[in-house]
Amino acid sequence: MTVSADPHTDFPVGFRGRVLRPGDNRYDAARALYQGRAADEGPALIAQCADEDDVATVLRYASARRIPVAVRGGGHGSDEYAMPGGALVVDLSPMKAIAVDPVTRVVRAQPGVLLGELDAAAQRHGLAVPAGTVSTTGVAGLTLGGGIGHLMRRYGATVDNLLACDMVTVDGRKVRADATENPELFWALRGGGGNFGVVTAFEYRAHPVGPDVVAGQLIVGFDRAADVLGRLPAHMATAPRELGLLTAITLAPAPTLPEEVHGKPVLVLVPVYTGDLGKADEAIAPLAALARPLANLVTPMPWLRANSLLDAIAPHGKRMNSTGGYLPALSADAIDALLTHGSSAPPNPGAATTINLWCMGGAISQDTAEDETAFSREGAAWLWEAIAMWDTPEQDSPYAQWATAVDAALRPHSLTNGYTNLTDDLGEEWRRGVHGSQAKHQRLRAVKAAWDPDNLLRFNKNIAPANTESARAA
Repeated sequence: MTVSADPHTDFPVGFRGRVLRPGDNRYDAARALYQGRAADEGPALIAQCADEDDVATVLRYASARRIPVAVRGGGHGSDEYAMPGGALVVDLSPMKAIAVDPVTRVVRAQPGVLLGELDAAAQRHGLAVPAGTVSTTGVAGLTLGGGIGHLMRRYGATVDNLLACDMVTVDGRKVRADATENPELFWALRGGGGNFGVVTAFEYRAHPVGPDVVAGQLIVGFDRAADVLGRLPAHMATAPRELGLLTAITLAPAPTLPEEVHGKPVLVLVPVYTGDLGKADEAIAPLAALARPLANLVTPMPWLRANSLLDAIAPHGKRMNSTGGYLPALSADAIDALLTHGSSAPPNPGAATTINLWCMGGAISQDTAEDETAFSREGAAWLWEAIAMWDTPEQDSPYAQWATAVDAALRPHSLTNGYTNLTDDLGEEWRRGVHGSQAKHQRLRAVKAAWDPDNLLRFNKNIAPANTESARAA
């Protein structure tokens, strides 16, 4: 591990949370992230905030000295922006309050809350906030990037259900953003990431879900993968909104399958049906018939279990690479690229690769206008993400090469807009297009200039202030 010399000897004594520097007992645990490569370097100081007053204290300190600030919420991003080497980090993980109003169905959560905690609190009242699919995901980063998951076809993206944000500005002021108060900031916070300030509370609209749903895996032999993928678009075009679908190209999970396919590539369909349980078979049986699976592991289960099925393939601390984008259609050429590269990852012990396809449509595609939020979804029929995970630095090169090859093969079939949360930063040109139109990009730059003109919040998929030429200031 390498770190810079601590430049923060004058850090405010009025800060009430825990301050951690290299060598402190809890420093290494505090800087551990989902992305294992973050362990290669360490920040200069981690300020674990007890409340929004602590957040304001850190930001006033940093702003007065023009020190760039990194922000850690749940620490689940595939990048390393939450704990950059030598940085000053605002750590929001201790801020975990959740309040659920079962009458108005409004849920309020602080930025240290994880998805599993939000789900559990809402389910006590038979509710769910449309969000992600791994219980250790932080709600803050997920929300600010847009938020997709099993409920998106039924209820839309997380930002489509975001009602308000409390935020601390880079100069330490506390503001609120919603449809009427600071509406332009609110627009930008719904998909523009942590570029504009540090959000200290989110208010969501929740919906009735569960407590039981129908979900699981349909595991399909690789010899049928091309046919199934080719027929899925027509099938999902008439599927009910209550049916969410993830499709993954990965290695066969043992011991649920015949020995002859262990360790070999398979296609896995993960349907999650959240509607009337009496209609679940009507929604899922045609999908199973289409797939003719080697194994059918779909069954009734609690929503909390269904929305944590993917935890097993998202362990903390693995070195990883993630890239992704939107497909306007599952063309024959796109399917060929998906299957060719999904089955050709380097076979190293302790490593794992998958290419996921999320079916869009329904509420996320039809119920919110493209320009209503910074989060873009225009033209997207499928969202792909290629994920590689491995254990040691010696494996970095082959997996980076695999990820580069996957991206090169799928980028020609992909839209220029995309979902920022499920891909690493792909560079300045990508950042100019990922939120959609040039007009939206310029609008985001104007909001950035209004709220963070010196680009102190630059450890992110950065939006350059409108008065600067570079997307990532020095």
